[in-house]
Amino acid sequence: MEPTVQTNIKKQQKFDSTWTIARKKFMKRKLAMISLGFLLFIIFVSFIAPYVTSDDVTRIDMQNINQEPSSEHWLGTDRNGRDVFTRTLYGGRVSLTIGLTSMFFVTLIGSTVGSIAGYYGGWVDNLLMRFTDFILTLPFMVFVIVLNAILIGMGKVTGMWSLIIVFSLLGWGGVARIVRGKILSEKENEYVLAARSIGCRPSQTIIKHLLPNVMTTIIVQATLLLAAYIVAEAGLSFIGIGVPVEIPSWGNMLMEARQTDVLQNKPWIWVPPAVCITLTILSINFVGEGLKDAFDPKTTK
Repeated sequence: MEPTVQTNIKKQQKFDSTWTIARKKFMKRKLAMISLGFLLFIIFVSFIAPYVTSDDVTRIDMQNINQEPSSEHWLGTDRNGRDVFTRTLYGGRVSLTIGLTSMFFVTLIGSTVGSIAGYYGGWVDNLLMRFTDFILTLPFMVFVIVLNAILIGMGKVTGMWSLIIVFSLLGWGGVARIVRGKILSEKENEYVLAARSIGCRPSQTIIKHLLPNVMTTIIVQATLLLAAYIVAEAGLSFIGIGVPVEIPSWGNMLMEARQTDVLQNKPWIWVPPAVCITLTILSINFVGEGLKDAFDPKTTK
């Protein structure tokens, strides 16, 4: 058997064993498994909201404003007579869509930039990392607010997609630096040298050989980004500069709590989205910690 083939086989066996060991270690962490189950449940229920409830999420019913929870309205109604349970489900779909989509694009951009910088080195690395440093020095929330307002003012995109675009453009710097560091440590290994010796193009070497071996780090970072963007959407919508008020989201529902009367006397309006955000963020963090421990070679159990 040729040396390059042997190297590739050993590399694949190492990769498979790493994922197998990590999966077994992750499944032993009960809190992480429970959190993963809850996270999958809340995502599933939110995205099948039209099949769970038939209420119109935007219909205003002035005859049923501020109704307490009842058999007809499980979580009551808000100041416009809209069903809080329905809005919580649809709001979860919007908030989770923003979080998941932003996480995907930020991870994709950051991994691409970090991989190219780490693999090529030299002036390519210097150019990309200086630009990354520039992105990281920008005050994130300030630029999110400004760029989001500009995009909405242009009328080209909706509030939800404007947030996704802004998050994706400004949030990839940290991922890029982490991936670059991992690529720098991996590219001197034998399997990369073997791939180069048989004529693999740089893109093939990065995609087929390097990225699979840093994927564990990328996955852990992605879980943390998901939590961060859900919180960012909720915070921006709470102060009225995130998702437009006509689109239900957990942040928009929390905005009702800015009124003292609602905060003190009508908890059914703001408690459900607050609980959903809190439990979702906790679940994501527990899953992230579980993945971090599972992929850490220093942990044995």
